[in-house]
Amino acid sequence: MPSICLGPVSTAFPESSVAVADLAELPELPPARRAHALSLGIDGVRCAEDDTEHDLAAEAARDALDRAGLAAEELDAMLVVGGRAPRYLLASEATRLQQRLGADRAFVAGVGELGCVSISAAFTLAAALLRGDERCRTVLVVAAATAPTRFRYRAPMTVLGDGAAAVLLSTGRGGRHQLVDHQVRSDGRYADLFRIDYRDVPWRQWRETCADEAAYSFRLAVESRKRLTALNTEVLSRNGLRLDDLGSVLMQNLSAGAFAFWEEALGIGVDPACHRNLAAFGHLGSVDMLVNLDLAAQTRAPGDHVLLLNSSPVAAWSTTLLRRLPDRDLEGTLS
Repeated sequence: MPSICLGPVSTAFPESSVAVADLAELPELPPARRAHALSLGIDGVRCAEDDTEHDLAAEAARDALDRAGLAAEELDAMLVVGGRAPRYLLASEATRLQQRLGADRAFVAGVGELGCVSISAAFTLAAALLRGDERCRTVLVVAAATAPTRFRYRAPMTVLGDGAAAVLLSTGRGGRHQLVDHQVRSDGRYADLFRIDYRDVPWRQWRETCADEAAYSFRLAVESRKRLTALNTEVLSRNGLRLDDLGSVLMQNLSAGAFAFWEEALGIGVDPACHRNLAAFGHLGSVDMLVNLDLAAQTRAPGDHVLLLNSSPVAAWSTTLLRRLPDRDLEGTLS
């Protein structure tokens, strides 16, 4: 099978930001919820005002292509990870982005339905395209997230920020990491644990709700520990590695408490890049993995193995094993 390189990663964020302590909804929350929102380890989040999810996605995508030295019209495929709430029903955000970039010859598809793990599903599909079609050498994966309601605090979990990221996967030289191994699993018993009831409800009244907080905090937590432990064991043993051999472990950014839980439950240390991005940006859905990978790569040496652990309350889980490549292969080598 051809070796798959991942990178460069590019990110895009709105200029406007708000401190968690200044969130407009905080006075509306019960005291316990307000205290929880302030204890998550999130200082503030970026807020898209005039910028739409589509604008942020286009900015990140263009920058990733520019850094790779690849023209949009040369791109073989593009996978667009769906946001939290599409601008229109029935419309295609994926082909809209294709037209805006000028990626006319690319195979384009939207990827979603797995919450934060949708980015991991996009990696699976990108790898299948690159390994299964010799004419496909470049796949751009793009993800963007903006808060789907006017409420950014998602009880009992996190605070939502806005941003976008894009990454190029290719079989040519280039990129910051080699995709070594990757697995995704899901469980439909939790399919609508978190949801927004939007039919016949004005947008200003939309709220993300957890249908069963006990199921999320206890049953799903136990299930997630079991699933990620099994995935880690499978992927690492298949590649002759142990947790102690890893240069870095990255996760999605929910809260400081979530990091502490996973460190104890899985016997890992979460990379400081995750803590830094959590404080600065809050939770960005599927974008978290790329933002964390981009920052952590700055401190990793060539040859280091990086483990990306991703989960969502859908429920879905993924483990991705990467190997850091030398920086000399990073940019301008795909054209």
